[in-house]
Amino acid sequence: MSDETGTTQASSGLSDSAAGALAYVTIIPSVIFLLIDPYKDKPFVKFHAIQCLGLAVVGFCIGILNVIPILGQIIFLVGWLCLFVCWVICVIKASQGGAFKLPVIGNFAASQSGYNG
Repeated sequence: MSDETGTTQASSGLSDSAAGALAYVTIIPSVIFLLIDPYKDKPFVKFHAIQCLGLAVVGFCIGILNVIPILGQIIFLVGWLCLFVCWVICVIKASQGGAFKLPVIGNFAASQSGYNG
């Protein structure tokens, strides 16, 4: 359905940009968006859901470093700070209808989702 300005409006549910941003809240919305219609068929939403899951895996790996004394804890703190900054950028870009492709995770997410943005 189009309005007078020519932009497309969603007939029901969340807009793609809202769903993409919501996918980054936790891994729960990401998994839900990958499983339910109509979101699982939308490349934009699918890209952000997969990229969020990739960020969660990286966060888990960084968390493991916290058990190593001193050097591991420093890497843990710097890693979490970098991960948080990337997460904020991804949420902002998704809410604006764009995408911030993270170096490895973003390429994988784009190939799996078919998103070319």
